[in-house]
Amino acid sequence: MANVLVVPVSGRIDSYAAVEAVSKALPNATAFRAFDDAGQAELLICTGKGDDWLDKLVSDIAALNTENVVIEGAKPDLECSVLPTKNLEIALSVDANVVFVAKADDDAQSVAKRLNMVKQIYTTAAGILAGFVLEQENDALGAAISEHTGLAYLGSVNNIKDTAAVLKVTNRMSPAQFRVSMMEAARKANKRIVLPEGAEPRTVQAAAICHEKGIARCVLLAPRAEVEAVAKERGITLPDSLEIIDPATLIEQYVEPMCELRKSKGLTPEQAREQLQDTVVLGTMMMAQNDVDGLVSGAVHTTANTIRPALQLIKTAPGASLVSSVFFMLLPNQVLVYGDCAVNPDPTAEQLADIAIQSADSAKAFGIEPKVAMISYSTGTSGAGPAVEKVAQATEIAKAKRPDLDIDGPLQYDAATVPSVAKSKAPGSTVAGQATVLVFPDLNTGNCTYKAVQRNANVLSVGPMLQGLRKPVNDLSRGALVDDIVYTVALTAIQAVQMAQ
Repeated sequence: MANVLVVPVSGRIDSYAAVEAVSKALPNATAFRAFDDAGQAELLICTGKGDDWLDKLVSDIAALNTENVVIEGAKPDLECSVLPTKNLEIALSVDANVVFVAKADDDAQSVAKRLNMVKQIYTTAAGILAGFVLEQENDALGAAISEHTGLAYLGSVNNIKDTAAVLKVTNRMSPAQFRVSMMEAARKANKRIVLPEGAEPRTVQAAAICHEKGIARCVLLAPRAEVEAVAKERGITLPDSLEIIDPATLIEQYVEPMCELRKSKGLTPEQAREQLQDTVVLGTMMMAQNDVDGLVSGAVHTTANTIRPALQLIKTAPGASLVSSVFFMLLPNQVLVYGDCAVNPDPTAEQLADIAIQSADSAKAFGIEPKVAMISYSTGTSGAGPAVEKVAQATEIAKAKRPDLDIDGPLQYDAATVPSVAKSKAPGSTVAGQATVLVFPDLNTGNCTYKAVQRNANVLSVGPMLQGLRKPVNDLSRGALVDDIVYTVALTAIQAVQMAQ
């Protein structure tokens, strides 16, 4: 699939005619108007709902279910100045090549100057520009403009050349595509997810959003009066479908099952009642008894408090040697998977190999083609020392265990993610420069890296999503935003389906 975004560089251009022309030049292509209702689009963007608008756009394009989609971009407009700034975001969100459309009513240098100015908007997205077409047929002018801009001349609206030959096809997962596919999968899953921190304000708001959007059936463990007080204070409307259960009313029914699960440890009913006062333990028992499908906690509790009951009552999945975690990092033009940034402080080479395999499988489960980079401060054999040797050994173990996976290391972060650096530091690697899964050597490195990227680059991080348990338990950062909780609930719902298969 090779989508195309047609961007007019002048407000006087009949951009949809160009869209139709390009679509006719591509096999199995459909023309699509991104700004069919420009007023509504601008209203949503200007009122802080740009992600909702973009997600709907991505969903509508995916629903076309066609090999190629040619999308009409916004044209320059002084009265509607916000929309043209969204062209790059649209292109990145649907992994589209950009084709400019210009008028042929001026000399080559003037048209080239206009194109070169517009090109500057796309400098941060290497390889996205496919070329340009002219509204009127003039091959001599097109060739001259191409020389001044470095852009491929693709012909005129009435005579498009072989556009398919210059289009780039990638398997990159954009943040918008990830959000849309995740939410649709969660809605389809229709799972019941327990939230032990039931009266925590962010959790209450996230649960309400999950019900409004049909993402999951949430269960808040807290006295109803406490939840309603939080909702009133925060202006949150509690949906009628949202379950609110007082934990005190549930404890007794889980005493005997918990004693049975922990009989090897000699757990008494009195001890079970005491432990079940902890809503995380209670929620975990609900899951152990198949009364809920998954659990999300951590807005208040520590990672250890969230994971420990799961390890005691749920246990690891068959074949899993450890529990690890991944974050889905929604970078501006791509989603990357980071592991392990939340659980294992200093994994051995064998454990690091298993973390890499678990992380690759998680990426694949969420539609991301796994290209696994084992991160180190050294690329290849350029450095030495125990830390580098551990990563090198882990890489070999992972390759031996899963020869079907594309894994390489040791790789420095820039060699793993930046094509130009990869060419010089790891020219023979099939992963370097295009890694989608980055496995860090220890918790110190991973946690610091994910937080630095999240905060300084203003990147949404979804997770941590735990791997290796029999049933889905997911931990939140105590600094989690409402959106973080919503996405984690969605991840948990999807995991519940995958783990049941």
